[in-house]
Amino acid sequence: MGGVRKNGYALKTCSRHPLSVVPTTQRKDANMSRYKRMSQTIWFCEYHIVWCPKYRFRILEGKIKEEVEHAIRAQTQQMGCEVVEMNVQRDHVHLVVMIPPKLSISDYMGRTKGKSAIRIFNVFRDLRRKRYWGNKFWSPGYCVGTVGLNEEQIRKYVKYQEEAEQKQEEFRFGN
Repeated sequence: MGGVRKNGYALKTCSRHPLSVVPTTQRKDANMSRYKRMSQTIWFCEYHIVWCPKYRFRILEGKIKEEVEHAIRAQTQQMGCEVVEMNVQRDHVHLVVMIPPKLSISDYMGRTKGKSAIRIFNVFRDLRRKRYWGNKFWSPGYCVGTVGLNEEQIRKYVKYQEEAEQKQEEFRFGN
């Protein structure tokens, strides 16, 4: 099977059909492999999130660091999300995570920080006894940014999408 690309269409040849024209929008593109699917949605929602322990104490090392990593991965998986990259440093956590559009970032962070704090306090009971911790392990806020596709690629896609669809319709109906 061979193929030539011309004006948004792929010309393919094979033994059964010497030359067939297929719109490129129907071909499976390598870039589509990064997308996830739900029943009515195709999505790619990747976020970079940073947060720190209460008072930004440098406590995330050794066994506590390992337990934090384990708790975040377990809670993320339980919510149907995917950890792409994680870096737990002494005084903050960097997390790149894919979160489906049906789940808000604030819900994700609330559950992740809450469940991981409970787990940390259960495993390391002496932390709860220190008067400066109280019942809170994490600081109340976080920083979040989207990790998107190539911005210029999206601009080109948006700019030329209508033109490509018009060409596809003309080809389909022979106008």
